[in-house]
Amino acid sequence: MTRFESSYKPPMFIALLLVALLGGGGIGRVSATVAPGVTLAPGTLVGATTEPTVVSSSPSNNATNVPTSINTSDNVVIGTAVTATFSQPMDPETVNSFSAGNSLTFTVREANGNEVSGIVVMNDANTVATFTPTSAALNPNTSYVVTVTTAAKNATGVAMDNPIEWTFATSAVKFTGQAPVLLGTAGPFAILTKSGITDVFPSVINGNVGASPITGAAIHLKCSELKTGTVYSVNAAGPLPCRVTAPSLLTKAVHDMEIAYTNAAGRKHPNFINLGAGKIGGLNLVPGLYKWTTGILIPTSVTLSGGPDAVWIFQIAGRLTQANATRVILKGGARAKNIFWQASGAVAIGTTAHFAGVILAKTKIAVKTGASANGRLLSQTAVSLEQNAVTRP
Repeated sequence: MTRFESSYKPPMFIALLLVALLGGGGIGRVSATVAPGVTLAPGTLVGATTEPTVVSSSPSNNATNVPTSINTSDNVVIGTAVTATFSQPMDPETVNSFSAGNSLTFTVREANGNEVSGIVVMNDANTVATFTPTSAALNPNTSYVVTVTTAAKNATGVAMDNPIEWTFATSAVKFTGQAPVLLGTAGPFAILTKSGITDVFPSVINGNVGASPITGAAIHLKCSELKTGTVYSVNAAGPLPCRVTAPSLLTKAVHDMEIAYTNAAGRKHPNFINLGAGKIGGLNLVPGLYKWTTGILIPTSVTLSGGPDAVWIFQIAGRLTQANATRVILKGGARAKNIFWQASGAVAIGTTAHFAGVILAKTKIAVKTGASANGRLLSQTAVSLEQNAVTRP
């Protein structure tokens, strides 16, 4: 979520006057004066500290190209949710959703006035309200207005001073956004395998390394190559002094890695099928779910363009091969931790190439000489390194 801060600074003489009044006990609190009927955007500083307001929202104010829906981690397509984060715990009974005949508190409507039906749920702390549309998707290429009225009250019954309103616009294309693939206890690992790790010294690893059920003798890294993180082994074998014996932790992490692979492979409603006949070099890929019934090749550099919360999932029914000296380029704030490459065949990252994203591989991941990866190498067989740099995002 984006936090909106007030940029208003009072003139010096007003600031001095307020300090004098407060110091002398002339007034008990200070409130911003807002004209009746004024509607403010999230993050606007109004009222006294005891009066609640909305400090941030998602989608953010004036956001564009918002997905009309998302495909959740359990493959349920729902309309894109709208959230409001309050400055303090609220009374959930006062932050209601669409209910015929009642005064509405948290509403989402199209710019033409059409009301969006939905359900509002507060988080456990009663500080974040989430409006989920009852329809499977918002309308594409449509402007929406979100309003939280002064009927919203905090836990002690104090109402908001002013209504809060913000706007966003959906993508022109009917689009199913994706929820990130949950990695569970596999998340802290830069490299996790079931059959071991080979290495041509020296490599540079940032993040945990582990192998299970194979013994630690199959982890052929040196501790000097691990810049941050820990090497986990199922037994007393493996590099010292950085090796930690943790068979239960590794069993759970490998299990979670397998669940993540199955989840990524099972996502439905792809936005693109067999794009580029499996050759994606030179393309600019927007967020979404991509499916290939073959392997894919990255013969030249490929660009992934999207915001920091955007998600890419690539379902590959074969090999994933990146050519030498090519790059996976991230633009627009895209983050490697939200990019998932699920491959049923072998994965090869070419010499001096740069890769980005989480690899969920059914078989071997081979990283060739001098290549680097901003991501995770999660293999259900083995990983081979040749003087590489791997950084967990």
